[in-house]
Amino acid sequence: MYPLPLIGRRAALRLGLLAALALGQVAALAAEIRVITSGAFTEAYKQLIPLYEQASGHTVISSFGASSGNAPDSIPSRFARGEVFDLVILSETGLEALVKAGHVVPGSRMDLARSKIGAAVRKGTPKPDISSVAALRQTLLNAKSVAYSASASGTYLSGELFPKLGVAERLKETGKRILSERVGAVVARGDAELGFQQVSELIYFKELDFLGTLPEEVQQTLYFSAGLVQGSRQADVAAHLARFLSSAAVAETVRATGLDPVAGKR
Repeated sequence: MYPLPLIGRRAALRLGLLAALALGQVAALAAEIRVITSGAFTEAYKQLIPLYEQASGHTVISSFGASSGNAPDSIPSRFARGEVFDLVILSETGLEALVKAGHVVPGSRMDLARSKIGAAVRKGTPKPDISSVAALRQTLLNAKSVAYSASASGTYLSGELFPKLGVAERLKETGKRILSERVGAVVARGDAELGFQQVSELIYFKELDFLGTLPEEVQQTLYFSAGLVQGSRQADVAAHLARFLSSAAVAETVRATGLDPVAGKR
């Protein structure tokens, strides 16, 4: 089980100030930065943004959505509608798609963390085995209902892993592709027996038992990265925020939320 972060007020202040000093300030006047981030980085983001605002004097206006898919609140859908942002944080594949679509500045990618896919069941129910490829396959065949994300992890599961394991036909009957909410919420209320999503999106549900990550042979490890939005009037400040989120000063907080911090290095 991943530890949950406990940051005292004094430690939080020290973290924010150290990071700000290390990165330097880019603007004498306070600025507003509009950011949209996907689910996997959300918990780390929610803890770090108040520290950044306190240390920098800038204000961050936050939005949240899935890295991919056509749900109304997904990041691609919001860009397609013309919503305005300065910085976007999402899976590497999602970011590349936004670059190709002309929404994100080419070469502005800054990796923040690596993420793995995990599984969970509702607390108090049987805990199936996913520790090996064979066990995972059998668990998928046995499950009466399996929830997975409509975003990056779910695309990998339904498009690659399920066919590879020979369970795709079974999952056509039992699989549930979840839009606009976390898989953990679906499993927690009993609408699915088994759920798969990024570890950082599962471990915060107290109603769930976290089973672990997919076996390494079939694991998908994704980078979650920040990119500067084309046409932003706050590009320098947005880049400053991205450097803060990728810095060594915040690595322990990122790790505690179920992610592997990149700390500015890829």
